[in-house]
Amino acid sequence: MDQRTSVTVVGLGSMGRALAEAFREAGHPATGWNRTPGRAEYQVESISSAVSASPLVIACLTTYSATRSVLEPADLTGRTLVTLNSGDPAGARETAAWAEERGAAYLDGAVKNVPAAVGAPDTLVYYSGPQAVYDKYYPVLRVLGGDTVYLGPSVDLAALYEMAVGGTLLPALMGFFQGAAMVTARGLPAQSMVGFTAKWLEMIASVLPTLAAEIDSGDYGDPASAVGLFEEGIAHELSVAAEFGIDVSWQSGMHEVIRRAVERGHRGDSISALIEVLRK
Repeated sequence: MDQRTSVTVVGLGSMGRALAEAFREAGHPATGWNRTPGRAEYQVESISSAVSASPLVIACLTTYSATRSVLEPADLTGRTLVTLNSGDPAGARETAAWAEERGAAYLDGAVKNVPAAVGAPDTLVYYSGPQAVYDKYYPVLRVLGGDTVYLGPSVDLAALYEMAVGGTLLPALMGFFQGAAMVTARGLPAQSMVGFTAKWLEMIASVLPTLAAEIDSGDYGDPASAVGLFEEGIAHELSVAAEFGIDVSWQSGMHEVIRRAVERGHRGDSISALIEVLRK
């Protein structure tokens, strides 16, 4: 694929504009489309004109259904559609079938970083779908992130990993916000805990390979941190909440999973045994 392949970006929010600018900086002519006019000088008014301008169409909208709705009037015949929106695996499969019916090749993808990191050497972007399509456009797609990964031919794999990996984000942020509520209640700045939290997250990252190995083997009997330890910690969390006047209701579901794990005999097992409760 020619390094100067033109690209159309559908959706010029903060991420969409970052994608388009990365393509332009790498020498790829970029056309953009957005519901709201005036987002960029390379933006065109008609979605049909935007799609016809390039063989490669990158959709960066909020959902799969929004992508299908916006692209419905356009002729996708002979185009390759790459979705970089949020959504579940079922949505990816539905959109792949929808694109195929309209004569388009299809890849699903996910950018695992913030807009400012698009194009950086360590930015992770992964894709799934037909390998021939991925290989054809890899030289173009790789400008979005130096860590560009092909997950496999099953078109829903990118959405699967997007949901699986992304599930850690909100709980981690809620934990940080809860901690910030505690320290600010004492008149201390939230900024004072950033460095400590970052080190804690590094520790969590360091134990993930061990926890994953326990899950894959189904052997939870040699714990570094047992379920019972986390159960005992529930009382401390509730006590701190009462002292500082913090709403920790977001934790109730996690507490329930821990208690059920204890009831099922996992008190002395590794915390990774919680997956046996999560599985229905």
